[in-house]
Amino acid sequence: MMDDPKLPILLRSHYETLCRVSQVLSRSLDFHQTLREVLRTLDITGHYGGGMVSVVDPDTGQLNVHVVFGLDSETYETVHYQPGEGLIGMILESGKTVAIERLGDEPRFLNRLGLYDKDLPFIAAPIQVGGALQGVLAVQPDAADDGLLAERVRFIEMVANLIGQSVRLSLEVDLDRKALAEERDTLRRTVRQKHGFDNLVGHSAPMRRIFEQIRMVAKWPTTVLIRGETGTGKELIANAIHYNSPRARGAYVRLNCASLPENLLESELFGHEKGAFTGAVNSRKGRFETADGGTLFLDEIGEISPAFQAKLLRVLQEGELERVGGSRTIKVDVRLIAATHRDLESAVEQGDFREDLYYRLNVMPILPPPLRERMEDLPEIANFLLERLGGIQSRPLTLTAAAQRRLAQHSWPGNVRELENCLERAAVMSMNGDIDADLIRIDKPRTGPGRSAVSPAPTLKTQSATEAEGDEMEPGAEPGERQRVVAALEQAGWVQARAARLLGMTPRQIAYRIQTLNIEVRQI
Repeated sequence: MMDDPKLPILLRSHYETLCRVSQVLSRSLDFHQTLREVLRTLDITGHYGGGMVSVVDPDTGQLNVHVVFGLDSETYETVHYQPGEGLIGMILESGKTVAIERLGDEPRFLNRLGLYDKDLPFIAAPIQVGGALQGVLAVQPDAADDGLLAERVRFIEMVANLIGQSVRLSLEVDLDRKALAEERDTLRRTVRQKHGFDNLVGHSAPMRRIFEQIRMVAKWPTTVLIRGETGTGKELIANAIHYNSPRARGAYVRLNCASLPENLLESELFGHEKGAFTGAVNSRKGRFETADGGTLFLDEIGEISPAFQAKLLRVLQEGELERVGGSRTIKVDVRLIAATHRDLESAVEQGDFREDLYYRLNVMPILPPPLRERMEDLPEIANFLLERLGGIQSRPLTLTAAAQRRLAQHSWPGNVRELENCLERAAVMSMNGDIDADLIRIDKPRTGPGRSAVSPAPTLKTQSATEAEGDEMEPGAEPGERQRVVAALEQAGWVQARAARLLGMTPRQIAYRIQTLNIEVRQI
């Protein structure tokens, strides 16, 4: 065979074909498209036609035809082989190469594809990954047997081994991709649960209105302005809007505008080019670019200067920006959610806030109520916070009835944030996880030097309505609250529903106030 003058020509052809097959396999991880290119190379460069790759189905154990050069997928997508069935099934059963000098002389040839010439040789080699059979490569030389079939078999086996390495890499990539997809979906579910509606606690009428507004506005890319006192959960509302919107798969970028000076704020939001200022050693995307296709939450929007307001307005109006030190215009698609505790109307009147920016931001205002206006939610909020604190401390935490009454007597000017601090302090001081009234220490603002910021737990006492009108509130309660409720009840003839209308409350709210303020109801 070594003296055969045809051998050097065949070896050169095999070498060239093998180099091109290697290049094809290294170009892409698209397994199906790569196999098509490999079979095309075998046909054009190597003169091996009828290229077919079949792949083992992990569920059924049969060989399914995966790709055939020169045929449409509709022709072979239903063709498969069981172990021992035909020449291809023999390889599935034995794991060994099959080589036939003349295909028409082999009775086990099934010709299911109607593709092969019975007067030509046929070669089918196993595709193995880590010693396990993953598929079969079948080809047909385009000339009758010339005595070099064994050399052709070795070449096809080398190509099958190269395909096997590609299959192994493709399988690893698929496994990594699936693992990343599962991890991504798990993280998305976790984040959605953490930042969705479940983190907004309350069933009072004001909170039900907030929930309904979030559900309505989340569906659209409308700009949202969340306005409310510190500690009312403005960021939680922004989170819920994003993670319940069509943009939930996009980026969610947050920035507190009050935390940076103006020169840094511009670079942080719009990005900068290399050399734009001292220390700008590289180009950098800003928060707007990072949030492209997603949501940008700007907290404390009322703290930005009038000069920077003009730059922000252009981005909101045109949807485009320029990086600091750059001249290239960059288009962005960002859903903006802004939040502030400032009175923007007064700021506009005083010239501290641009009127046009105010109207651009105030498309969909959401006003979360302060805690004192939804006191019926207090027990539910307290239990939610204690459950979270209990998770951190790895023990159950409970509030006694006396502690709940103590909490209900305070107006909570710091809202939920103040309540959370109060409960965390009490949890730290609790030895067994039970929080009683004596552990509730409520912060009081200092009104003069030496004044204590902590008020002692009050002594609860029952008074008649007449006595209550002349006495001060219980320590820790809002000044004048008891007198206001009693006065309304007196005016309404002690009819609670009528008194609730006078105070702008619901009957449930006034009943809760009567209970927590220890007002003895008169029967008239």
